[in-house]
Amino acid sequence: MNADEDSAGEAAPVPLWILRAAAFEAWLAAQPDATRRWLRAQGFAAERDRIALIPGEDGAVVGAVAGLGRDGAGVSLWNAAAIADRLPPRRYALAQAWSAAEATQLALGFGYAAYRFGRYRRESAARTASLAPPANADLAYVEGACAALASARDWINTPASDFGPEALAAAARAAALECGASVREWVGDALRADGFAAIHAVGRAAGTPPRLVELRWVPPGGAARKLVLVGKGVCFDSGGLDLKTGAGMALMKKDMGGAAVALALARWLMRAGLRAEIVVLIPAVENAIGGDAYRPGDVLATHKGLTVEVGNTDAEGRLVLCDALSVADAEGADLILDFATLTGAARVALGPELPALFGSDPALVAEFAAAGDAEHDPLWPMPLWAPYAEELSSKVADLANVAGSSFAGAIFAALFLRRFVTATPRWLHVDLYAWNPRERPGRPVGAEPQTLRAAFRFLARRYGLEN
Repeated sequence: MNADEDSAGEAAPVPLWILRAAAFEAWLAAQPDATRRWLRAQGFAAERDRIALIPGEDGAVVGAVAGLGRDGAGVSLWNAAAIADRLPPRRYALAQAWSAAEATQLALGFGYAAYRFGRYRRESAARTASLAPPANADLAYVEGACAALASARDWINTPASDFGPEALAAAARAAALECGASVREWVGDALRADGFAAIHAVGRAAGTPPRLVELRWVPPGGAARKLVLVGKGVCFDSGGLDLKTGAGMALMKKDMGGAAVALALARWLMRAGLRAEIVVLIPAVENAIGGDAYRPGDVLATHKGLTVEVGNTDAEGRLVLCDALSVADAEGADLILDFATLTGAARVALGPELPALFGSDPALVAEFAAAGDAEHDPLWPMPLWAPYAEELSSKVADLANVAGSSFAGAIFAALFLRRFVTATPRWLHVDLYAWNPRERPGRPVGAEPQTLRAAFRFLARRYGLEN
């Protein structure tokens, strides 16, 4: 066995030091003369995201060092993803002691950075840097997170031509089969027959019929409490008759990002053995244009019994969600949690990297936001400002799907949804973007399942895990 091979005959991992700028000089002083001279010659000073490879006498890489810069905050998966993105495709091993939480974040970051969306590329994906599993990392969490993130990213990245309502429903059926859950679907006219007229109206003009998918899972031995997850599954949004511009339509394959997060989260929770019954509801539609398209001014019946005047067909997400939330509200659940790429107003207020969080229980909102902070998966609490609700009034129906005001659009959308959750005391609503709009180290432009990790930690703490 060569000195650079491990007992299995594979190349031994390259030692990797990850250093803050303030600790660099002390670390450097303890290194061999050749290493000190080499790093000095490279001008390396542990700058953020900078990498230096350390050669041995024969020129082979014998170590690597990465910088965290002057940031004194705890290490996160984003630090690790940026480092992994810059390292040559080799296997590395942490050369320092890290806390269990930090080791978990570092392992997760390498896993996140290894993702490639290659469905439409002829060439195979290039190798990426990998990390030997740190002994004290929560590897079950890392494995579950990487699998959930990869699935959700694949679904969001796939264009609607290959991931429309039927494909989204098929993904839900596959998750149910894998985890021993039951599935029920309402498709096409069956939606209207069973009271889901809003979902039907939004999706009826598309070539693929609209549907509502229900996934139901009970842990072995049963559960005293029930969790309902709802995800907006608009697989493409043209805006309907209130047509979007070409630029506005460019990313609308991601308008099912809420469904992707809800489904990936549910599968992760089921595999981990959440100690609660899980119900997942996904209204899966395409908001298209056609002779049968719903119109501004139409009045829609809903599953809740409320009528809704359509003020804008491009505010379709709240219409498909209101029927799903009405079903969720009838479940007698401990908690309803919905995810939706719902409003441009949330992006105007908070930008694309910070999802808006609304909820009926302020303590629960704070708990969820804290879980996001701990997981480097942030959410920002927003108010359900009740005095604004009167602006959703209609002269011909119980309420309108849009307000007359151009202000506070994310709040109006959340207040609209709130009308359909009346029996469940705890409801949380996440308005997310589901996309990285700019290239960053370790985070390419493309799908981003925001709040997925935060939600898993929050729910695992609330209900507990068997596995």
